Amino acid sequence: MIRTASLAAALCAACLSSACVHVGPSRLKADQVDYARALGDAKKREILAAVVGLRYGDAPAFLTVSNIIAAYTFDASGGATANAGSGSQPNYALATGSVSYSNHPTFTFTPTTGEAFASAYIRPLAPALVLPLAEGGIPIDLLLRITAQSVGGLQNGNALGGENSAGAPGFFELLRALRRLQLAGELNVESRKVGEKNDQMSVFLVMGATTSGDSPQISADVARVRKLLHLSSNTRSYEIVYGPSSAWHKADKIPMVTRSVLGILTDLGAQVQVPTERISDGSTKPTVGLIGGETRPTIIVHSGKTAPDNAYVTIPYGASAYWVERNDFDSKYAFTVVQNLMALAEADTSNKAPVVTIPAN
Repeated sequence: MIRTASLAAALCAACLSSACVHVGPSRLKADQVDYARALGDAKKREILAAVVGLRYGDAPAFLTVSNIIAAYTFDASGGATANAGSGSQPNYALATGSVSYSNHPTFTFTPTTGEAFASAYIRPLAPALVLPLAEGGIPIDLLLRITAQSVGGLQNGNALGGENSAGAPGFFELLRALRRLQLAGELNVESRKVGEKNDQMSVFLVMGATTSGDSPQISADVARVRKLLHLSSNTRSYEIVYGPSSAWHKADKIPMVTRSVLGILTDLGAQVQVPTERISDGSTKPTVGLIGGETRPTIIVHSGKTAPDNAYVTIPYGASAYWVERNDFDSKYAFTVVQNLMALAEADTSNKAPVVTIPAN
């Protein structure tokens, strides 16, 4: 009987100890994906909150998740009692065990302020930072529509309103021609070192990279881009330089004025459809539309009393909810591009990536 109780206690302890041993690996497999998704979803809500807030003139605030501690506690205990019995007392053996499990995650947020805020969100994004994304497969028309305020003097839409708030028709014509060249493999973005000491990085737009067998459409698109941007026809490679067109008169350079992250978010907010009563009571300005065949907002944000349960991202603001539909691929992809641009801008600051600590005993 004593041997039986000892065996039962040993088995109980073995089972409990096995559970303790495997809690770490099992939590790692789940937490790596779960926390990555949670961070991504939180960033999407932060971006949408900034877009909608700027639509109503609210200054955005950004918090960086600097530390995550997933504190799992797993305690186990076991024991056994035995009675060999005597006389009228029965023989019995009893094994006992207990398990307790708790999860108390801790998150540390760091507000982005001062020089880090100015560097990441207020200063315009450098063309050398933005344009190489087109080489990675991002549509160049979407990329320029989000990040460029003007290209070669052709103005994009302006969130502040006015006569040119819808943008110049030539700007959107330029985007469509560049996109066709990109799809045909006739548009490349190259980063090169320039300067007397070869220590400055600049970005170049190369059109019509294949010199043989150009189709009539490709030739027409290249010619149209050169005409819109006043470029020379003697070269296929043009340097992208920051600044308005009035500052550059060379036929082998493309002047570009880029937006800051706040400028991007403000422009997206200006395209958001809001309840008409919010415009009539002065809470916000009328919605800015686009022209030149690009009347669809870059990101379609819906508003209403409640958001659907399967929305891609949703936030409450005032008495309304704002959301992006999950079945709207174009809006979701544009949202992803904005999220990537913000990550690039934030990479130049002193903010470090969040650290996830999972002590699982």
